[in-house]
Amino acid sequence: MIKALSYISIMAIPLMMTIILLHGWIKGVNIYDSFVEGAADGFKTSIKIMPYLVAIFIAVGLMRKSGFIDYLINLSGPLMTFVGVPPEVLPLVIMRPISGSGSLAILRDILHTYGPDSFVGRLSSTMMGSAETIFYTMAVYFGSVGVKRGKHTLGAALVSHLASIIAALVVCTYLFL
Repeated sequence: MIKALSYISIMAIPLMMTIILLHGWIKGVNIYDSFVEGAADGFKTSIKIMPYLVAIFIAVGLMRKSGFIDYLINLSGPLMTFVGVPPEVLPLVIMRPISGSGSLAILRDILHTYGPDSFVGRLSSTMMGSAETIFYTMAVYFGSVGVKRGKHTLGAALVSHLASIIAALVVCTYLFL
């Protein structure tokens, strides 16, 4: 079984590429020209969203360097302990919707300090996999299509972030405690 899964994982990308090329050939599509056109559109989109990305990176840097994240953690720590969330994961809960690289750094520190098999390590890993980098994603997608107002999207995304944190806590508590 493991050998079969290993073979499938090795062959997945070449098989997918072959299927795409065969489908294009059967449909009579000029595959190379379509690829070049798509790459050009991707480059234009990346240039178009660059100001939004710079803005979000500056905002994340300011929040981290100013100590605002630490202030939020200290402020909400007692409430989170009361609700049953270990205070050690609060930096990840706060940083995950803001910065993917920042939350990866926090996860690395948590796993190094508490270990991957601890409850805190498992909870942090589950939270990392069940949440999205909301502000970065909104900056990229909204910036690429020119959306200026996204307050309803932001509200729904933050509710989904809260739901993912609660779900991770419930699942990890049920499975690992």
